Amino acid sequence: MLRAAGFSADDLRKPLIGIANTWTEIGPCNFHLRELATHVRNGIRAAGGTPMEFNTVSVSDGITMGTPGMRMSLVSRELIADSIELVVDGNALDGVIVLVGCDKTIPGAAMALARLDVPGLVLYGGSIEPGRFEGRDVTIQDVFEAVGAHARGRMTSERLLTLEESACPGAGACGGQFTANTMAGVCEFLGLSPMGSAGVPALDPAKPGVARDAGALVVELIRENRSPRRLLTRDSFENAIAWVAATGGSTNAVLHLLAIAREAGIVLDLADFDRISASVPWLADLKPGGRFVATDLYRAGGTALVGQRLAEAGALHTAAATVTGRTLGDEITHASEVPGQQVVRPLANPLSTTGGLVILRGSLAPDGAVVKVAGHSHLTHTGPARVFDGEAAAFAAVEAGGINAGDVLVIRNEGPRGGPGMREMLAVTAALAGAGLDGTVALVTDGRFSGATRGLMVGHVAPEAASGGPIAAARDGDEIHINISERRIDLNVAADVVAARLTEPRQGPIDVRANGVLAKYARLVSSAACGAVTGAEEHP
Repeated sequence: MLRAAGFSADDLRKPLIGIANTWTEIGPCNFHLRELATHVRNGIRAAGGTPMEFNTVSVSDGITMGTPGMRMSLVSRELIADSIELVVDGNALDGVIVLVGCDKTIPGAAMALARLDVPGLVLYGGSIEPGRFEGRDVTIQDVFEAVGAHARGRMTSERLLTLEESACPGAGACGGQFTANTMAGVCEFLGLSPMGSAGVPALDPAKPGVARDAGALVVELIRENRSPRRLLTRDSFENAIAWVAATGGSTNAVLHLLAIAREAGIVLDLADFDRISASVPWLADLKPGGRFVATDLYRAGGTALVGQRLAEAGALHTAAATVTGRTLGDEITHASEVPGQQVVRPLANPLSTTGGLVILRGSLAPDGAVVKVAGHSHLTHTGPARVFDGEAAAFAAVEAGGINAGDVLVIRNEGPRGGPGMREMLAVTAALAGAGLDGTVALVTDGRFSGATRGLMVGHVAPEAASGGPIAAARDGDEIHINISERRIDLNVAADVVAARLTEPRQGPIDVRANGVLAKYARLVSSAACGAVTGAEEHP
């Protein structure tokens, strides 16, 4: 049957290497991966291997945002990992390289590599270039925020349309330090991707060479029997968390690193994120909290430059192994800082002395919640709850001008089980920013946030409402108190009142089929505090 597919006897005597491709025509993040796979294939053949390409799925967060389709996004992470495992194990492939682009394809690939433990690596397709609008660089974040500005009469329909038409000029993943670029860097600091490979933009002339080199490297990994679990150590996970903290990265990295660690057999919990972020300075001035985009970081010196700063600060385990066979310390020595660059700050002048992630606990989130503090100074808030069962109702209230300064929006029944699927709230958070409320309003949800979210936005509240968490007991007008420095988030309601409210009937999943993938996911998924993985015991 392999002969019938075009493989010769000579091909089948060589190492058989899967190219797991997440290519799709639906959206720019993965659109160019079909062509990139050709260069990977050439690198594998030139190094003496036989490439065998196959596809898995991808769901674009940016396209499904604010719609019922967003429920499918996090679910796809599990399916991506499962499908790669099925094909590689089912066909006894000797190695695998996974081509990734949009948000869930990257952690799904890393989870699969950790689970399979066959020689392999992750190759990121690269970032999109920024668009241009009225003389400035823009990203998809600007479009979502413009929707809020338009709803408040602060932007005309004509300007909104022009921005929408300009923000995404071609192939590549969303351009800020949103989830895709955050997780691409995570893979470099975990050691699963060659240092510097992820930073090369999607359509940069250097990208084909990166792809060929990655293909050849997989053949080398097979010959030297270097497998992912030799790289995925406690130190490498701490390095990856430091990268996220130092770059103001996406809160989704918390979910994904917990999930990858579980596949690798590494014990990791929410407290690790808080501890490391508290000791790492915020250095990279990247959107959404900063000024620059991923392509600017690449041209300033790249991920290795961030690594050099972290090593200088004593915040990096430089002896950690990487997929190239060199240590992380060896890899970052090759960084070349562009004179006068402003993207990565010197240690003496950080954006903040602590990193961008904070873990909160309290009576509203006994098992923890995640907030990104990079890019805003709104660190304490006490106000009345405005409670919504689902994202759509909250967005309608924001769009109608029904949210006031001081309010705390509570969006529940959007957790892993309750959504199901733990949708991102970018439509709501961007609308708040566009309406000028991001500095005066807080948002709390058992759902999650896009990497493009900014403001005092607390997500991943655990336990979620569908599992009987205290967020299910919140009512309009209840006082909610958030204090970042004290790591607290509390519902200021008597415990006996909360207990009584939790016995009342709760809102269930909205417009979800009784069977199918979402129903299956809701039955199997763990708490966000455990990474929202399927089939795991919950020990937040």
